[in-house]
Amino acid sequence: MPKVDRRILKTEEALKTAVIELMAEKNFDDITIQELAYHANVSRGTIYLHYMDKYDLLDKLMETHIHELRERCEASADLDFVTGFVIWTDYFDRNYAFFSTMLASKGAPFFRSRFIKFLIEEFQDEVDNTRGKNEGLHKDLAVQFLASSYAAVVEWWFTNEKPVPHQVLAEQLGALLERICD
Repeated sequence: MPKVDRRILKTEEALKTAVIELMAEKNFDDITIQELAYHANVSRGTIYLHYMDKYDLLDKLMETHIHELRERCEASADLDFVTGFVIWTDYFDRNYAFFSTMLASKGAPFFRSRFIKFLIEEFQDEVDNTRGKNEGLHKDLAVQFLASSYAAVVEWWFTNEKPVPHQVLAEQLGALLERICD
């Protein structure tokens, strides 16, 4: 793996932090490259060395978090729902600024659709509509319901500024999903 210059990493981190902080204050479409540069303490030209535009910066930031969640899913594939969700909710908790901005504000509605798409992919194998209480249910409908419900509960958690610890959120979501998917 090639070594990445630490200055590059530091600059990219400053830009990602700046865009999240600015989105907490205003709509993404109203943020200018100049504001991003000032907030990250870099020049406008530096932004364009790393990203095509502010949309590319936001897209890469979102993709980084979705990728990290996907890796956590793969690492917890053999765990029960509750234990697996603790891994997710811990990540949500540690990246509160990003997820609260993306899910609890009107900052980036396209993140929600990307998040739900990710959840649909992850829940696809959890729904068995061939037997038991789910027999005869339309699988895509059931998976869409699970993904949308999960996303809505996570949004609620951020919108209400974490009214329960992330472990409780994971336990409750895991228990609900076990009931639905058993």
